[in-house]
Amino acid sequence: MSLVVDKPRGQGWTASALLAPATIFIAISLFAPLGILFRYSLNEFVPSTKTMVEALTVANYVKFFTDPYYTAALATTIKVSLLVTVVCLIVGFPLAYVMARTQSRFKHLLIIATVLPLFVGNSVRAAGWMVVFGNKGFVNASLMGLGVISKPLEIMFTENAVIIGIIAVNLPFMVLSLQSVIEGIDRAVEEAAFSLGAPPATMFRRVLWPLALPGILAGTILTFILAMNAYATPFLLGGPTFKMMAPVIYNEFTQKTNWPFGGAIAFILMSVTLGLTLIANLLIQRRSAR
Repeated sequence: MSLVVDKPRGQGWTASALLAPATIFIAISLFAPLGILFRYSLNEFVPSTKTMVEALTVANYVKFFTDPYYTAALATTIKVSLLVTVVCLIVGFPLAYVMARTQSRFKHLLIIATVLPLFVGNSVRAAGWMVVFGNKGFVNASLMGLGVISKPLEIMFTENAVIIGIIAVNLPFMVLSLQSVIEGIDRAVEEAAFSLGAPPATMFRRVLWPLALPGILAGTILTFILAMNAYATPFLLGGPTFKMMAPVIYNEFTQKTNWPFGGAIAFILMSVTLGLTLIANLLIQRRSAR
């Protein structure tokens, strides 16, 4: 004999009523500006007067995909974001595993050390990297003092400097996403795999990776989106010749005051980011299901 317990009739309505204010606020504050910006992206821009004219045209989107300058900026943004995401996953997984499995009384110090950089703004951290990477910075001064090099290395205003800077910004998000999921995986599952003769690599591939997949997906999504939309780090460490999408969008809105084209670039960036994120999630989930 089975006993069925019905939920109180008002419970569902109560939950909806509690969620409704926050949901409505988020929807209005998110979709209303996006709707206005999308409408602006369909307008025309008059360069002589620097004014926006009401229209319904896709010329701004056509201009983006037919101009090598802007397509190169998009390609660079995607390349840097993918590389940053992969490096953060490779570097962050061992650190997250140690933080999740350690029984040391200093575990809270590891968590604090991981979270602490998030209290510092991206601009401040980028300025710190400028001190490290400069011609007379820590790296060049140390190498020249040791006699390893005779002249300073060109590190600042390069793609490598931007990648290192974005990795430093995004790595805590990857580590925290992975650590929270790995802590929920029973250690007995790993020990069972070892007792059955599985080497560490096999245990990781067949046991730990599939179970940690929710954290991996969350970390990679968050890291990739943050890298795609990075502004301060590419602007400060990449210099005026290094172009990624966020600084290009900012330049269109502020210096050129071309709001229609800036809005079009913003929607292209958002669409590409969401599209690549969905494709990556589908590929990872299909691979893990095999």
